[in-house]
Amino acid sequence: MTAAPSRDPLHGVTLEQIVVRLAEHYGWDGLARRVPVRCFQLDPSVSSSLKFLRKTPWARAKVEGLYLALVRDERET
Repeated sequence: MTAAPSRDPLHGVTLEQIVVRLAEHYGWDGLARRVPVRCFQLDPSVSSSLKFLRKTPWARAKVEGLYLALVRDERET
């Protein structure tokens, strides 16, 4: 018997992949406007963002929500 595939859109997607995808799509400035945290506003990098997001659940939830909205919008177009 095989397991059903996960319906969770975040399944198998790392936090690094999420940050990179959002930074490529919105740019760091656009990302900082949508999620106003210092790691996106001042000298942003994937590394500094990952450190902050792993320690800050509310910011990680916002970033994941933004990623889910992006994925949903791309599927609809």
